Amino acid sequence: MKKVVTFGEIMLRLKSPGMERFFQSPSLEATFGGGEANVCVSLANYGMETAFVTALPKNDVANACIRELRGFGIDVSNIAFNDGRVGIYFLESGANQRPSKVIYDRAYSSIAIAKKGEIDFVKAFDGATWFHITGITPAISESAAELSLEAVQTAKKMGLTVSCDLNYRKNLWKYGKEAKEIMRELTKYVDVIIANEEDCQKSLGIENNSHVEGGVLDTKKYEELAKEVLKQFPDSKKIAITLRESKSATHNDWSACIYNGEEFYVSKKYEIKNIIDRVGGGDSFAAGLIYGLNNYEKDSDALEFAVAASCLKHSILGDYNRVSVSEVTSLMGGDGSGRVQR
Repeated sequence: MKKVVTFGEIMLRLKSPGMERFFQSPSLEATFGGGEANVCVSLANYGMETAFVTALPKNDVANACIRELRGFGIDVSNIAFNDGRVGIYFLESGANQRPSKVIYDRAYSSIAIAKKGEIDFVKAFDGATWFHITGITPAISESAAELSLEAVQTAKKMGLTVSCDLNYRKNLWKYGKEAKEIMRELTKYVDVIIANEEDCQKSLGIENNSHVEGGVLDTKKYEELAKEVLKQFPDSKKIAITLRESKSATHNDWSACIYNGEEFYVSKKYEIKNIIDRVGGGDSFAAGLIYGLNNYEKDSDALEFAVAASCLKHSILGDYNRVSVSEVTSLMGGDGSGRVQR
């Protein structure tokens, strides 16, 4: 069986209830989430063998997090432990024209202070075929960036396919190095790049006027962008770009495109109204793409699986995409009526 390993930070997620503003009522909903962990959960739900690698403290909050991951069937045996803390993010869900807000509290977290050599990536990658990381992890701290580079270099040396969701987060790049300085070096070792247009610009320094104008996407611009990325990173084999048209915080159009060096393909577009939770939508796309590229012969089919999976995630509260393969393929086949299944 194919095994996927992901590496990054999992955090305590503290969310205001429903669509409330922060502390509108004196409570916060406590769950867990984080880019690479979200991908791992999705893939485990699809029946793939998965392992999550991170650093955590030895306390009851971390123990609860590990129990949850283990409950999904994820291998957590290569998690490192140190004297840091569990990172936290606060979420206020937006509605209509009011955008969602995220506040990070991740300084001095276990992953932020973890040093090169603390995680045995050779052991973690033993028996694996695929490694996934995001641009969020190297943005956390300089030492986390060093660990991220060590991870992709080790994975490539061991023959794993490497995927990276560039995931630019401006509020995290605070330790004195620009995203482009780190991410261009890391991307040299990536086989499958996942991004949106801002990621390409901010993380790779590749400019392109591939934005929404008048509510209409110019897919030709995205094709040019995809070709330019693979031109600058010739060792990469594919790039998938997500295409989100935000009409409001709770109403988006959602699609994506993929380029493999020969063919450029644009997916079906989904109109997503009444979004329940947008956080984790990109991670659900990345997981869907990894599953698709491992289970479909055509890149176009893999992309359609990824977009459908991510569409469904927008209906689910929490970071994790709690859907099955059959639910995704049903939507791919055109069953988006939402009728009760009896």
